[in-house]
Amino acid sequence: MSDKAEQNPYTIRPSSADPADPVDGLRAVEAALAQRWPENKLEPSLDRIEALMDILGQPQRSYPSIHITGTNGKTSTARMVEQLLNTFELRTGRYTSPHVETVTERISLDGVPISPERFIETYRDIEPYIQMVDAQQPVAMSFFEVLTGMAYAAFADAPVDVAVVEVGMGGSWDATNVIDAAVAVITPISLDHTDKLGGTPGEIAVEKSGIIKQGALAVVAQQPLDAAQTILKRAVEVDATVAREGMEFGVVHREVAIGGQLVTFRGLGGEEYEDVFIPLHGAHQAHNAALALAAVEAFFGVGGAGGGRLDVDKVRQAFSGVSSPGRLEVVRRSPTVLLDAAHNPHGAEATVAAIGESFGFTKLVGVIATSGDKDVSGLLEAFEPILAEVVITQNSTHRAMPVDDLAAVAVEIFGEDRVQVEPRLDDAIEAAVTLAEEDDLGGAGVLVTGSVITVGEARLLFGRK
Repeated sequence: MSDKAEQNPYTIRPSSADPADPVDGLRAVEAALAQRWPENKLEPSLDRIEALMDILGQPQRSYPSIHITGTNGKTSTARMVEQLLNTFELRTGRYTSPHVETVTERISLDGVPISPERFIETYRDIEPYIQMVDAQQPVAMSFFEVLTGMAYAAFADAPVDVAVVEVGMGGSWDATNVIDAAVAVITPISLDHTDKLGGTPGEIAVEKSGIIKQGALAVVAQQPLDAAQTILKRAVEVDATVAREGMEFGVVHREVAIGGQLVTFRGLGGEEYEDVFIPLHGAHQAHNAALALAAVEAFFGVGGAGGGRLDVDKVRQAFSGVSSPGRLEVVRRSPTVLLDAAHNPHGAEATVAAIGESFGFTKLVGVIATSGDKDVSGLLEAFEPILAEVVITQNSTHRAMPVDDLAAVAVEIFGEDRVQVEPRLDDAIEAAVTLAEEDDLGGAGVLVTGSVITVGEARLLFGRK
């Protein structure tokens, strides 16, 4: 290894992980990855990931891909796409981020996260090549770039029939964008990561529409006008076909059902899929499902000018089995405790609407811990109308907003009488449950939200896997 690589603090050193001890081995790999640039620190270039793909023999080109970007709903949409493809008996690889509980969740085969043993093996297989790239580049590979390389290598090794890939941030310069996906999916775009992606939906769409490749089919959710115009401009530039929600496909009808909702979709060919049960709450999940269905139709070449639709019974079977951990997930009853990973105002608004539609709470107490780089005021303002009281806390990551700073913002929005502070998440949940139980009517609940990390740590506290 060159002297430059030796001096680089982000270079992964040869691992001491023992494959025979997966727990220790996984900790060692995570510790090595933690030396690298975190996901919120970017250097906008594909040079490093392209160099790694070259050395590895372009594994990402050995299978077709469906590429997903947007601001909210990416992971839920990816999981739905995967479930549909699995039901149609295709072997899938899914790459999503961030993880809720363990890093192995990010790389899945056939809907199941890869084992710690396989994660370690994949890392060790490509680690020497990562070090080669580090030695050649002015900036070492980041945490996210290494994981992306691992995912593409694992999918090629499996091998998979199709990869479902969620961007980390943005699109054009995202490490995932070395794939040449025939189907690009863009979920709703709103303001998030404005310091890196732009200050308006239209500016953010410039970066996100970069996943639309030459001749591809872009499946696009309903968007703000400036974002829609930007996406259409990109499609014209690369001679891509655009399928727009509400125009070429969409939700025809939906109604609340026990444990979820019953939805009728219109597919790309104009034909309907009636009475599809989705065990997830909220209109936003129905729209995510419409995107997923259209993406899979496009992948199979169904609909469009040729008409037709997928086997409706298999579509119903697929959607009835979807799950989205940490998205309005019920982890306790009496009082009901919900976990939701909303971390920006747009996501919070969708959560508020879904709770109002699907849950009859007489009192709802919030447990909120956020990252410091988010629109915290906008998030809290979106939640204020449905939360009687809030318990402000902090998750365990370095990106967490300090509890006192978050509490100061909360007091401005909720008033001092409605805000309680508990620095530890477990204490905060206990305090919120106590506040909820003060409601003798039995209709109280607790909402834990503000960050994917917060929800992941709460899932562990409630023993969810």
